[in-house]
Amino acid sequence: MDLDSDISKPLNSDIPTMFRPPVNRAMRVLDRSFFKKTIPLSAATIFKPSDISRVRGELHKSRDLLALPRLSSIQEVRTEDAVKKCLLLKEEVKYDDATTWSPKISELVEKGTVGLDRYDLTLEYGYWTYADIISSILPETLLEEIPQGFTQVGHISHLNLREQYLPYKNIIADILLDKNPNLRTVIRKTEDVGAQSEFRTFPLELLAGDNDMNVIQHEQDCEFRFDFSRVYWNSRLETEHRRLVNKFRSGEMVCDVMAGVGPFAIPAGKKKLFVWANDLNPHGFEVMEDAVTRNKVQQFVTPFNKDGRQFIRWSSQALLDADPVTVTIQPRPRRERRSVKKEDQPPLPPPEIYHRPQVVDHYVMNLPATAIEFLDAFPGLYAGKEELFAPHTSQALPMIHVYCFSGHSADERDDHVDICQRVSERLGYTITTEDRVGGTGNTELELAIHNVRLVSPNKQMFCASFRIPQEVAFRKV
Repeated sequence: MDLDSDISKPLNSDIPTMFRPPVNRAMRVLDRSFFKKTIPLSAATIFKPSDISRVRGELHKSRDLLALPRLSSIQEVRTEDAVKKCLLLKEEVKYDDATTWSPKISELVEKGTVGLDRYDLTLEYGYWTYADIISSILPETLLEEIPQGFTQVGHISHLNLREQYLPYKNIIADILLDKNPNLRTVIRKTEDVGAQSEFRTFPLELLAGDNDMNVIQHEQDCEFRFDFSRVYWNSRLETEHRRLVNKFRSGEMVCDVMAGVGPFAIPAGKKKLFVWANDLNPHGFEVMEDAVTRNKVQQFVTPFNKDGRQFIRWSSQALLDADPVTVTIQPRPRRERRSVKKEDQPPLPPPEIYHRPQVVDHYVMNLPATAIEFLDAFPGLYAGKEELFAPHTSQALPMIHVYCFSGHSADERDDHVDICQRVSERLGYTITTEDRVGGTGNTELELAIHNVRLVSPNKQMFCASFRIPQEVAFRKV
């Protein structure tokens, strides 16, 4: 089973043993009523309402109050004549044994400010966390690591479960749904990404909640709406999407070869980059068209529905052949201040003007399982067009940002060597780890290999960025 690295974590409960839920390791269908527990404690009843704040502060300072997360130390207690406020005391304090009282408790009792008595604290299913509940159900042999993490997409929780947890998949899903009010659906994939579909979709199993795969997802101040069962989306990649987009400069030209629903393209468009965004999946293309309109980036982002290899070869020439595009963004009018005369109002800033480049500045290839294989489309990309680039002009050759998987080696340099070898094979040009900035090789390539995330114990995701070598871009093929 494919496993995201933070799905299983050791249990670190934040409450003492006596306050943890009752245990039932034979439970297979969630019985919420089972999780109820009454713990005998001591409480200091405060006789005057005006003393509540002061007494609470004094007992907090003397460390006599019960300190349980998600539970207030102030509770109500019914006396013979009224309902009064009381303060729950830590479990070591016994109301009927003055030897367990601190000097502060003794002082407050002697002054007649408080009275100590028994208090039965009842905790129910709603109090305990997911980790608390699941740890009282799973067999002890499975408690060293318990399934805690999940990927959230809109209202959907997407679980990856190791095989040993599959018999408990539905009870895990029910508890997750209960403990996360913003979720409505819990699913898991039954096969690896792309095992059945070139669109990176995968078969899903509904574990709990509504059978509704139409989600609204927000990322980098952009909104996407899609059917999660028909496109690829991974919320764990938001940091990487942001990292790469932040490397681009407004006015540059980006070709997003495997754009999905646009997690790179739409934020880049908001940053005023020109983007041609392509995806082979027809539904992904439709979603991207919707996202372009929804996020108001029509002037900068153009979706396409082509094969990735075809798109690489086509886009470079199509951009050269296309009519020039200029985008002018007028400044927002200021709200005039009544106290200032119109002629004294400060002038508006000049409009922002962006001219779409004729050549591509960046190619993004976010298909880590196979993107490297598409690099064989780049040889000859600008054959016969040498005069468009340095040293004839100030225009540099495009940067390629290709995502890929490699092993999770003890020495990460071994993974970098592996990536360079595979890239070199597809380009027909040798790139080595020494070609990185500051290395001893061809530093004009500006090679950088970024560690994106650990996908499973033996699989790491990387992004290899490098400038297309002249020998590749201008090769006659």
